Amino acid sequence: MYPNLYYAFKDIFGVNWNGLRFINSFGFFVALSFLAAAYILTIELKRKERAGLLTGQDVKMIVGKPASAGELLLNFLLGFLLGYKIIGLFISGKASGDPQQFIFSSEGNWPVGIALGILFAGLKWWERHKQKLDKPEERTIRIWPHDRVGDLVIYAALFGFLGAKIFHNLENWNDFVANPVEALLSFSGLTFYGGLICAAVAIWFYTRKHKINFTLLCDAIAPALILAYSIGRIGCQVAGDGDWGVLNSAYVTEPGPKSKVVLADTATFQRTLQSNSNFYLRNFQVNNTAEIPHISVKAPGWLPNWLFAYTYPHNVVNEGVRIPGCTDEQYCNQLPIPVFPTPFYETVCSFFLFLLLWSLRKKLKAPGTLFGVYLIVNGIERFLVEQIRVNTKYSIFGFHPTQAEIIAVLLVIGGGALYFIMKRKYETALAQKA
Repeated sequence: MYPNLYYAFKDIFGVNWNGLRFINSFGFFVALSFLAAAYILTIELKRKERAGLLTGQDVKMIVGKPASAGELLLNFLLGFLLGYKIIGLFISGKASGDPQQFIFSSEGNWPVGIALGILFAGLKWWERHKQKLDKPEERTIRIWPHDRVGDLVIYAALFGFLGAKIFHNLENWNDFVANPVEALLSFSGLTFYGGLICAAVAIWFYTRKHKINFTLLCDAIAPALILAYSIGRIGCQVAGDGDWGVLNSAYVTEPGPKSKVVLADTATFQRTLQSNSNFYLRNFQVNNTAEIPHISVKAPGWLPNWLFAYTYPHNVVNEGVRIPGCTDEQYCNQLPIPVFPTPFYETVCSFFLFLLLWSLRKKLKAPGTLFGVYLIVNGIERFLVEQIRVNTKYSIFGFHPTQAEIIAVLLVIGGGALYFIMKRKYETALAQKA
């Protein structure tokens, strides 16, 4: 496992760059997922624009003005924060400790912050100075939907992170109550569906403001969403963020620094479970080990064991027992009983679903139907993987679903309804024109 890029570069290239400890592996892959989604969304929006389905918006702008005091101040503050905190972290030598604590503290590098702030403000002034006119003039510029992808990604990131945090803390209320500040400010603990719902609401308001057809935008964004989800799950797997499956009782972790799994009979599994009962009772929040969920599945001989039983060594959430011989200050734990690596399953499955949606995008003519298919396949995928995932369960009329299972079922129902309603609406419109 690579909790942050420091461990990845150390393992792959043999270098010790402490500044890389600041770059969380999960966050790195989330950033890549947003970039990939932005690229795919841009391609689709341009295609719909060429087909005449989406049109641009004429916007009046004043060109030739010098940089305002507000713009200079904003750029100075951005440069100052980057230098004071981020670069300050790299050169302070404290990156080897807890970089997140450094970021949220008052510590930083004043000279670098001020210098970079002045540089950012100076670059903004120079950019506007080159475009300066003797007399600023008003011009009308056509802004196309694909020109607004940057704004859409920022809205999705901000409100998606907010929604993911809210839904995660609702799902793990006891952990939130125990330490609300850490629960809100930490970079771990994100719920995809919470992010999807809040981001969708924010983007709906944005499209209304800028007169972009929301239904067509949803169709364009569907392949991008499932691809982003696939890449984001790589981050979950690489970092070991706790988003894994139930115990695989066919194996146990062999004591030692190599995090090797070995086949185990029922007695060996029970013995290992009992010897680590304190960890598992706390982790699963149950009263006895008999309530701990587990499934016994042996890997076929032609597949590696880790596809079915993984110990998540050096995981970012420090779950499990200490790895013998590990001397790092953090991230020295592994799971005593391996689990199903569900993030890997979702990565592979979501990528194939992306290929499916990408192949359907030109075939489904009715607006909204592609997004309906996305909701259906995404809901089915998540509902299936929840059967072997560890999550908080609710008690509803004798059923015990997880939050994700409830939302997944609603997505399948809603996606099916959306598909048939939009298809019928489209066919009716065609019949009236005929």
